[in-house]
This record gives sequence, structure tokens and C-alpha cells, in this order.
Amino acid sequence: MACKSIITIGRQYGSGGREIGEKLAADLGIKCYDSELLDRAAKDSGICQELFEHHDEKPTNSFLYSLVMDTYSIGYSSSTFADMPLNHKIFLAQFNAIKQIADEGPCVMVGRCADYALEDYKNCISVFIHANMDIRIRRIATKYDLTDAKAKECIIKTDKKRASYYNYYSNKKWGDAASYHLCVDSSSCGIDGTVELIKDFVALKERQR
Repeated sequence: MACKSIITIGRQYGSGGREIGEKLAADLGIKCYDSELLDRAAKDSGICQELFEHHDEKPTNSFLYSLVMDTYSIGYSSSTFADMPLNHKIFLAQFNAIKQIADEGPCVMVGRCADYALEDYKNCISVFIHANMDIRIRRIATKYDLTDAKAKECIIKTDKKRASYYNYYSNKKWGDAASYHLCVDSSSCGIDGTVELIKDFVALKERQR
């Protein structure tokens, strides 16, 4: 049976969330959007793509920085939109892109408050992937050729940014089980095991629906 759901994946840095999302989408025969969300938002809004990359899942910047960088923004002509700080414009453009992609059909979306943007979609299933710190350190250290200490520093810093971004723009708390339909420990289940668990959960939710 074809997948009818939109699956959003929040993830701790180094938990394998992106790989899980890509494998899940491949198994279900649907598209996976990660950084592709930024491409769509930039294209639809007319805002320079480099700005989306700079602001990607980061906490809000200073108002002065937003005013300075705002000169690079093009697109929406609404006076309300024009008066917004740049970081809010970036989020709004991503928010709209996420909804447009969801309207096109079932898919997997990784990060960027997609679960919050789609909270009114009955076919949206939100998942959060977490993992043991030692496993995450090993994955990041291996992937980027870092020392364990440097990998741990990057993990803590990235998680803090993701949490600040999510907590600021949504009405929920990043990583809190109450914010998601399903939370999975990928260090216990493994990458493939996590994919299978999510697939079973999606099938269950679709039968209930």
C-alpha cells in the first residue's frame, strides 16, 4: 500500500537523522527533503539562497544584523513582510515552502520546524531521533575527521542552536517527547532498525486514520 503520510524528522546532531530520513523515503517510495527545503524557499521567495544557508536552524540573530542584511532581500512586496527582521522572513519563507511541498503529496521532511508548520495536517507524523552521546561522537568524528573532543563540542553547539531555533519559532520544546508522535533511540535500534520501526509506526497510524 502506498504511503499517504508526511513524515517530519527532528534529530539530535550525530543521531543519523538525515540518513534515516533518506532510507525511510526510499523504502516508502516518496521524496526526502532536507537542505532541499532551503532551495525551494529561496526560489519561491526570491531571497538569496546564501542567506537561507546562513540562517539554517540557527537561533535568531540581532536586530541590527537583520537590518543590515535586509538589503539583500528581494521578493515579497507586502509592507508587513518588508518590515520584518530578516530572520523572520527566512523562517516565513521556509514555513510556506514546507506547506507547499506537503500539499504536493507524501514525503519525508528533515528538521526546520516542519512538524510545527504542518501541525494542522491530519496525515503528518512527527518523529524525533536521538542517540547515545558516545555513538554520536563516533559518527561525527569519523565523518568529519575530528578528534572526539572536537566532535563533542560540535554536537553540543549544534544541538543548542537547533533547540533555540525550534523553541523560538514553535509552540513546543525541541526533543521533548510530548512534542512528537514518536521518539526513537537510533543508538539502540541502529539506522536500519530505526527505519523499520518508523515504517511500522506509519503503517499503524495510517490504519487508524
